[in-house]
Amino acid sequence: MSTDVRTREGGPDTSRSASRRSLGEGPFRFVSTAAGVVLLGIMAAIAVFLIGEAIPALQANKASFLTELTWDPNGQQTFGIAALAFGTVLSSALALVIATPIAVGVALFISHYAPRRLAAPLGYLIDLLAAVPSVVYGLWGLAFLVPLMRTPSQWLNEHLGWFPLFAGEGVIGGKTMLAGGIVLAIMILPIIAAISREVFLQAPKMNEEAALALGATRWEMIRMAVLPFGRPGVISAAMLGLGRAMGETIAVALIFPATFDITFEILTPHANSIAANIANGFGEATEIGRGALIASGLVLFLITLLVNMGARVVINRRKEYARAGA
Repeated sequence: MSTDVRTREGGPDTSRSASRRSLGEGPFRFVSTAAGVVLLGIMAAIAVFLIGEAIPALQANKASFLTELTWDPNGQQTFGIAALAFGTVLSSALALVIATPIAVGVALFISHYAPRRLAAPLGYLIDLLAAVPSVVYGLWGLAFLVPLMRTPSQWLNEHLGWFPLFAGEGVIGGKTMLAGGIVLAIMILPIIAAISREVFLQAPKMNEEAALALGATRWEMIRMAVLPFGRPGVISAAMLGLGRAMGETIAVALIFPATFDITFEILTPHANSIAANIANGFGEATEIGRGALIASGLVLFLITLLVNMGARVVINRRKEYARAGA
């Protein structure tokens, strides 16, 4: 069946058929489907490997893996994930709370406030932060940030000690959850800022101009036209940064004091995470110890998967903003 296609001169061109124009649709659909299947296969292979390696260690465990606070798989074969999972979630959430408002503010400044001569170099600088190796952030945090945070930590403890996060007795400052959370926040900030900036730049210009024409200030225009449109993108960027924070290894391994307890005190030397514990213990682990570390990696895999699934649910509920420019 021929299709009426207009030539440059305006006349119909019946020489090109619909079947010819759709010649590449079949291969493209096959490649796209194959890519999705391969991705699912990789995830399934990772899960099968983690489960297979973790089962012998879990069978040898003398305590409850989900509730035990002690981590001694090499000696007494007693280990649990409770303290490590708590530290992973708390440090990542702390980093997300610190980084997201700053990243959104930077993204809005670059996209809607900064002059063009300043916006481009500033955008490149933010993107460059994402290329810095994590070990550099860890060494910077250990050598510079940890000593610097002693005085602010003591001030927070003295004036805001009634709040659980800033409570604590004895040693205040040093290698703490707060120091690790700040380093993680700096690491995920360029990811959130870069994605949010691109999303804000895609906001419909007609909506922005209409808001300004009705007498709205620039901030009111951003609040009514830009932020609702970019909210799903910001959530996606935040979840991507959260995944990076949860899986970060070297930086937190250098800063966290590697304790195994559950506490909300972020100003005292009580902090650890699943990834940091794997990095610190894998080299000297026995066969059971390696299996225990792999089991903890399986828990981290599941936590990250659940976080991303939750983010997709939130984003799907706000699809109307993604179609605002249609």
